Amino acid sequence: MFRATARAVLAAALLAASPALAAEGARPDKVSFYFAAHQDDWQLFMNPSAFRDVIGAAAKTVFIHVTAGDAGLGTGTGKRKHPLYLARDNGAEQAVRFMADAEAEPGSGTASTTPFNGHPIYRVSYRNTVSYFLRVPDGSPLGTGYVHTGFQSLKRLADGDNGTLAAVDGSTAYHGWNDLVGTLREIIRRERGQARLVQLNVAELDPHINPGDHSDHLMTAKAAIAAARDLPCIRIVSYVDYASSKLPENLDPHERDMQSSVFAVTLAGVQALGQPTSWRHYDRSYVGRNYFRVQEEPGNCALPATEIAARRRAR
Repeated sequence: MFRATARAVLAAALLAASPALAAEGARPDKVSFYFAAHQDDWQLFMNPSAFRDVIGAAAKTVFIHVTAGDAGLGTGTGKRKHPLYLARDNGAEQAVRFMADAEAEPGSGTASTTPFNGHPIYRVSYRNTVSYFLRVPDGSPLGTGYVHTGFQSLKRLADGDNGTLAAVDGSTAYHGWNDLVGTLREIIRRERGQARLVQLNVAELDPHINPGDHSDHLMTAKAAIAAARDLPCIRIVSYVDYASSKLPENLDPHERDMQSSVFAVTLAGVQALGQPTSWRHYDRSYVGRNYFRVQEEPGNCALPATEIAARRRAR
């Protein structure tokens, strides 16, 4: 009991929102990437950070959903009308549109299959957002994979237990961990364009801060960080995922509304394609919490005067 309480207090102290980051304001030279293993991860664990980026803190916000979130069904429907992975994709797309349209009339976007590193990937562009869906198999919480999808997982690919990792929709297959990382690196480089600052939003990898997290969350974070290695001016923001349920709520009412509304829209998008959701469990466990820490990677990126002043005030 003491150990769990001490861990919660330590996490709360270390992972309260960075004053400098909160004071940063709009950054027209920033592209913010949200790397999610599943199609509802960024809504639950990385919000309202994502909402703020979309409505003006970043020039562009990119959501990269790595797995299909299929829970072992692959392209199966689970006796529903549509496959689970497509319903979850739809939930994520609707959530992004909701944020992008928060202060504007709904517009039109474009959807295409775009090649990266020899792999065709489903890409959706809408206003100042881009969403990617790689659709590799959900690897299960421990990374062991599921029988229906051949026990494939991100962890088994990284460990060499799987030589390939095939998207559930048959669109492509990644031949080894480096192939997947190289593909993510190409996405980062393309979407970054000429932007000076890249912000990577990922799951926290320190098990003392984020214990017991889903294997897919951790492996997605590892792949994203590896993909951005040696790129100039990288900021890594690491979020507590499942372990946040053991921490106290730290969002004010407005921030909680931002987070809960986006999550609700996500679930509505899943339900629209006939798949069930679990509002009560996730709302009670994770909504109202947003814990992260910020790591600035060295690089030749001069900070704007406003951010330098914010950092000095925060010391």
